[in-house]
Amino acid sequence: MAARGHVQDPNDRRLRPIYDYLDNGNNKMAIQQADKLLKKHKDLHCAKVLKAIGLQRTGRQDEAFTLAQEVAVLEPTDDNSLQALTILYREMHRPELVTKLYEAAVRKVPTSEEYHSHLFMAYARVGEYKKMQQAGMALYKIVPKNPYYFWSVMSLVMQAISAQDEKLSHTMFLPLAERMVEKMVKEEKIEAEAEVQLYFMILERLGKYVEALEVVRGPLGEKLTSELQSRENKCMMLYRRLERWSECNALSCKLLLKNPDDWQSYLAYFDSLFHLLDKSWTPPSEGPQSTEGDVHSSVAQAISFIEERLNTEEAKESKHLRGPYLARLELIGRLRERSCPEAQQLGDPLELMFQFFVKFGDKPCCITDLKIFLNLLASDQHVQFINRLMEAVPLSAVGEDGVAVPEDTRALQRHLCVTQLSRCLGLQHTPDTQGKLGIIKELKAHYHHGLQFGTSCLKTELQFSDMYCLMAAHLYIDLWIETGDQKMLWQSLGLLEEGLSHSPANAQFKLLLLLLYCRLGAFEPVVDLYSSLDAKHVQHDTIGYLLTRYAEALGQFAAASQSCNFSLRFFHSNQKDTSEYIIQAYKYGAFEKIPEFIAFRNRLNHSLHFAQVRTERMLLDLFLDADISSPLEESVKSMSLCPEEDDISWDNLRDNRDLTVFVGWNPRDRDLNDDHRQRSLEEETLWLRLRSLTLRLIGCVATLNHPPASRNSEKTTENGVASKPSSLQTLLSQLENTINQAAQFTEKHAQHQYPFLGPEQSRLVRVLASGCCQCLLTSLQLPLHLQELEMAGLDDSAELQTQISNVFKSLAVQLQDLLEKCKGDLFEVQDGQSNTQASLLENLVYFVEIVCIVQWVCNYCGSVLRPLKSSLQKKKKKKKETIAVTPPVLTAFQEFNGGLQGLLGQALDHIKNQESSLTALKLGSLTLDGQTQTEAEGTFTKTAMDKVQSSYLRSLQEIGELLKKRSDSLKSLKI
Repeated sequence: MAARGHVQDPNDRRLRPIYDYLDNGNNKMAIQQADKLLKKHKDLHCAKVLKAIGLQRTGRQDEAFTLAQEVAVLEPTDDNSLQALTILYREMHRPELVTKLYEAAVRKVPTSEEYHSHLFMAYARVGEYKKMQQAGMALYKIVPKNPYYFWSVMSLVMQAISAQDEKLSHTMFLPLAERMVEKMVKEEKIEAEAEVQLYFMILERLGKYVEALEVVRGPLGEKLTSELQSRENKCMMLYRRLERWSECNALSCKLLLKNPDDWQSYLAYFDSLFHLLDKSWTPPSEGPQSTEGDVHSSVAQAISFIEERLNTEEAKESKHLRGPYLARLELIGRLRERSCPEAQQLGDPLELMFQFFVKFGDKPCCITDLKIFLNLLASDQHVQFINRLMEAVPLSAVGEDGVAVPEDTRALQRHLCVTQLSRCLGLQHTPDTQGKLGIIKELKAHYHHGLQFGTSCLKTELQFSDMYCLMAAHLYIDLWIETGDQKMLWQSLGLLEEGLSHSPANAQFKLLLLLLYCRLGAFEPVVDLYSSLDAKHVQHDTIGYLLTRYAEALGQFAAASQSCNFSLRFFHSNQKDTSEYIIQAYKYGAFEKIPEFIAFRNRLNHSLHFAQVRTERMLLDLFLDADISSPLEESVKSMSLCPEEDDISWDNLRDNRDLTVFVGWNPRDRDLNDDHRQRSLEEETLWLRLRSLTLRLIGCVATLNHPPASRNSEKTTENGVASKPSSLQTLLSQLENTINQAAQFTEKHAQHQYPFLGPEQSRLVRVLASGCCQCLLTSLQLPLHLQELEMAGLDDSAELQTQISNVFKSLAVQLQDLLEKCKGDLFEVQDGQSNTQASLLENLVYFVEIVCIVQWVCNYCGSVLRPLKSSLQKKKKKKKETIAVTPPVLTAFQEFNGGLQGLLGQALDHIKNQESSLTALKLGSLTLDGQTQTEAEGTFTKTAMDKVQSSYLRSLQEIGELLKKRSDSLKSLKI
């Protein structure tokens, strides 16, 4: 809360209890205490604001805002009131009001450094860069300190970055910022590193790389000390931009002489070398070869340089650096790409990699080092390479399982590295089923043997042999995909559950379990798994998709709601948090970080995952509550959903998913590639478009629920009854186009599967196969036809009524077909074999969604048909007609409504039957014959099966409850 330290102000003493109550979360007592104080001291503005904070935190936002405005209009200048109002406005997400507060304070106390500083920061929160520039200069005039001057300069840079017109940035904002800094340079007033960094940033953005180089090399560059090799790194970047490859080469040589393990310098060295070769560069006849020293411009020099580094390493007795050995392999790869015969001079890659393994094989990094150079081996060398490596793995005598095992952790690490490389080379993919089962047996033996080395490990530490367990699970998955035998999947789940019991902090076990359970359609165990991962900050965006993709699709609506909230809370706090980072960056002069924070914020605001979760959350809320606990129109209004406006910035969508979060050792031809990423992005964007249009169309249906109006009133037509169908029609056309695009996309890519550990398949394929989209289109045609009927009346619309009746009949058939696709056993055990069909759960969810939408459409149809029917009855009474002929549209509606209730009855019966058969299922009867499972392994596999069974029951229960509520609502719908 506000500062209340050493100042002996009587008001501080009076306010302290309110601060304490607010700090302790006792908001009601804070309000009471503030009321007591205000009775005695009516003019104590801060007490009023503190009361407003208490009201805000107890959910009484309107009262809080009114109270705060009473104080704000008085334009207070006391520190306590200003700080309290700042806190309140931040909690209200109204940072723009803080700027007005301090603008008034600065007007009243124009010489206050503190108020000017607060005003600048208030502008920074809302991104008012022009006003920030003015506030910074005003502050500098009052207190001529360098940081304030450079705040103003940075604000100019931010105007340049945010300007829509790039020409304006390069002709006005950046040159002005450059002149302002040059003025300080000429007057020799540059004091801090941050000021030099800002000057460098301006020159770089202006493309003045030569001038920037002079700054870095000159006396100002001496201030660049906060980062290791800061000057050298900046010089290297500028040499690359200027394509001064000779300087780049010479500088990388110098850096490598200082630190032979600097991988980035090796890459710069090789890049520059080959650029010089391509340009046939020759050193000048006189003078130095470059400003940075001698240049290597031939392959012979490069080979000699790398060999010198290697000789230096070989001369050491211990603590060898990996860099020079890997650089040799990198150079061989680059020379081979260019078909240079000199590659042979460096040696045989197989032998060199073997030597590297001998030196570093007991380090966990060895696998990642060698993995990137496996392409240097010919395909017929793979087996030879692995056999050669095994020579350097010390294994003891054969154990009980007939498997030779390592005696210590270093030997274990070597063996593990060879096993991982073997999988990377595809040697685990070639054997037949029995061969793979043999490999799995060996891996499990190594895993269980390795557990003895980790008996003293803490719960937060990983077991040394965890990777054996993970690899065995991957092999089971391979077998499941190849054979379709679900026993392999249960084995994999059991093995991973066992691994997690020994290594509770292993994120890879949790991630793979999460993926497998979701593929089986079991979401219940996933919630705890994801929660135990303890995803932090940006991970809600990068890996959150693993959770939100399945939550609602598998019928776990409560968990879906919770998982959406997890993600949305992060995205909503991002805006506020990033503002605080930016302010801290100004305070501490970390100017180069400010554009990064802005870019980070924009990247999150345009996140594909954010847009999907936001849309799914709104749809979920409507499906669960609209016309059950509150009318559809109210639900839509509370969401501030405007069907006419598309709030998704489609052109700026960013795919922030981390698709490499799973550890895997697949060979390149089976691994994730750029095509997979691009296809997944297209697929997810199509799915989002489909869901967004569905949401907006539901919003349209909600806005159609207007009170009955006189048919011939011109005013009603003006007020929007005539205009509403046009937005409905437009959105319906867009939906139809999107469904067609989705169908073409899925047909085109039907044969192309993603790698198992690659992106998740979106819900697009399943939703199209279920027939749900056709039901959606048909049901949303009805409001359009009913609008026409309302305008025409019952007497003059025989043809239109027939058309509407046909739509009702068609929709009834489509809904029946959709229900048929939900029927079947979710989980059955026959002759000791299991079979699960997760797709049935997803189809049931689509059925429920369509039922919700059809109900809302029926409610609207009822609101139109009811007055038409009553006016018809009045006419008949006047004419005293004895034989009443019911118009076809009324008959069709009543028949459809009755049929829909019957259909929901069928669906509820099916769900009850499934619940009964699942409850009666005896998983103990499931045998995994042909598999050698210990008793412990069998227990873990049974645990996995129980979790799947329990999850299915939870899903069926939640789907059934929602269907029952919808069924009850439909029963009350009469015309």
